[in-house]
Amino acid sequence: MNKVPLTVTGAEKLRVELDELRSVVRPRIIASIATARAHGDLKENAEYHAAKEQQSFAEGRIAEIESKLANAQIIDITKVDANGRVVFGATVEIEDVESEKRVIYQIVGEDEASIKEGRISVGSPIARALIGKEVEDVVTVKAPGGDVDYEIIAIKYI
Repeated sequence: MNKVPLTVTGAEKLRVELDELRSVVRPRIIASIATARAHGDLKENAEYHAAKEQQSFAEGRIAEIESKLANAQIIDITKVDANGRVVFGATVEIEDVESEKRVIYQIVGEDEASIKEGRISVGSPIARALIGKEVEDVVTVKAPGGDVDYEIIAIKYI
């Protein structure tokens, strides 16, 4: 299976979620199932079925996170020599050439992306256009509303 890029921060968030699921959520669900079983007939026991559904969801998420971490290529951007180019994990300030509106994005893995927090997926059109470019380069991003030109203002490796 191919390695999936993940930032150090993204990997740590997944580890924290995994620990929470294993040490808090799983035991709570097991206790709920035990309580529901004590109520008797399981066929018509809604509490039991709800707890089993929660267990299924939690176990699925645990397996998903374990798989992601096992197949992750964790990249520490502070230790990457990018020679002033945009690479995975870099934080890039860009300016829309037409409107002069500036935005700052960090290029991250798919699971870490959050436009509200300024993190875009490495597979997004903007990130694909930026990868390998340098400060003052102008890139054209194919957007649904038409092509948009951005100038790279700054690149940080934080």
